[in-house]
Amino acid sequence: MGRRCWGVRGKQCGRPDSGRCRTPAVRGAGAKRIQGRCWRAREAGEAAAPGALATSAPPRRIRPGPVPQRPARLLLAPSRGEVLPVAPRAAMAQHFSLAACDVVGFDLDHTLCRYNLPESAPLVYNSFAQFLVKEKGYDKELLNVTPEDWDFCCKGLALDLEDGNFLKLADNGTVLRASHGTKMMTPAVLAEAYGKKEWKHFLSDTGMVCRSGKYYFYDNYFDLPGALLCARVVDYLTKQNNGQKTFDFWKDIVAAIQHNYKMSAFKENCGIYFPEIKRDPGRYLHSCPESVKKWLRQLKNSGKILLLITSSHSDYCRLLCEYILGNDFADLFDIVITNALKPGFFSHLPNQRPFRTLENDEEQEALPSLDKPGWYSQGNAVHLYELLKKMTGKPEPKVVYFGDSMHSDIFPARHYSNWETVLILEELRGDEGARSQRPEESEPLEKKGKYEGPKAKPLNTSSKKWGSFFIDSVLGLENTEDSLVYTWSCKRISTYSTIAIPSIEAIAELPLDYKFTRFSSSNSKTAGYYPNPPLVLSSDDTLITK
Repeated sequence: MGRRCWGVRGKQCGRPDSGRCRTPAVRGAGAKRIQGRCWRAREAGEAAAPGALATSAPPRRIRPGPVPQRPARLLLAPSRGEVLPVAPRAAMAQHFSLAACDVVGFDLDHTLCRYNLPESAPLVYNSFAQFLVKEKGYDKELLNVTPEDWDFCCKGLALDLEDGNFLKLADNGTVLRASHGTKMMTPAVLAEAYGKKEWKHFLSDTGMVCRSGKYYFYDNYFDLPGALLCARVVDYLTKQNNGQKTFDFWKDIVAAIQHNYKMSAFKENCGIYFPEIKRDPGRYLHSCPESVKKWLRQLKNSGKILLLITSSHSDYCRLLCEYILGNDFADLFDIVITNALKPGFFSHLPNQRPFRTLENDEEQEALPSLDKPGWYSQGNAVHLYELLKKMTGKPEPKVVYFGDSMHSDIFPARHYSNWETVLILEELRGDEGARSQRPEESEPLEKKGKYEGPKAKPLNTSSKKWGSFFIDSVLGLENTEDSLVYTWSCKRISTYSTIAIPSIEAIAELPLDYKFTRFSSSNSKTAGYYPNPPLVLSSDDTLITK
């Protein structure tokens, strides 16, 4: 009977593989909508249909995928010590265009799916705090959070798990600001504790991206409520134990995470988080605007292969996608990968993290390789890239991946797989509000509601305690001015992101061949931010010490 063409979810369309596929979900990359030849036909050696949108940019050498064919340096992966090949970096063009990409991949949470942060952050906090109080005997005061308490939350902080100190690091590893629990250290105490030396756990560039038993980095909006909770736990333990110097609470935090987010929690209605999201998704989730839905269809119709790679489990993924995109969301994606366990999806070797099929959201047998599009669980970037080669008919298809987490999305996708990366950075959205709010437009105090109380600081705006996410000042010597330095988080953005945007909506109405100025060593550090650089960086770039 011969081979048959496969649909996007692994189902046969029933027609012999003649080189033409009428199943709408099957469109090879570089093909024109339905008229393109299916990927199995091209695998058999048939010619692909004409390419996707052309761009006036000159052709450039595409960097290799996860297993390069040319000599590669070896990198010690963070979690288990396995050695992975990493291709040397090629010189980058000044501009980046989606039209030049064969494959467009997306993270889900806080990327395609935007959350209503004023509602979702307290929900995450309470899901952990309730467990600590009820199951681990912590003080009930942890359940009481004031609007002012949320000012503590700031992306890019490191928690030293031994001494309970939170740290904001400069790009050279020195400590810019620090707190013990929620209590900020004075400049004198900070100088005595850390001086101008690198933090003891700092390893330049790639060595510090992994989570460790000694520290934890907070780099996304699921993490930030946990930072506030941990800081308040340190306050409680310090008070209870007369200023103790070491702490052993992290195991309880991990237990709270496991209780609320384990694989079976959604189905079992376990914990607080999933039952509440299921009860009222509209309170916590923003539906994708029509411009984003149209943009996804435009990418699909132009011949791009669309991926969804999320660490959320398949049942929660389906709930989110149906709410934000509609019940037919699966038709938009050629491959959906849930429970991806990033960053391990990128850093682990195939035999350590094989793909698994799903049946009624339950993981099934491990697959020796990935041979067709569909919906899968776990997996690895190496086997995925091999499939993308078959689907595109190209030896080195160019992939771009959108994500919000430097730790889980951007760094590993760039460092291990050499993908282009687009960072979703809602701190730029906070800047949008500041740009649009002119001083003369602010409401006079006497006109505000008489009983209007304080409001919690939006998580995507600067913290009064921690200052800017992007830069900070360093005290000068006597009779010298303070200097501004980039934070470690800001340096990583310009190092591992192709571009950074406040949301997908910000680029959804641009033509696919729009040329973004990318981050690169030859450009200003503000060049890769779209549509505007952060306000704190755009005022005077020359004032910042390198």
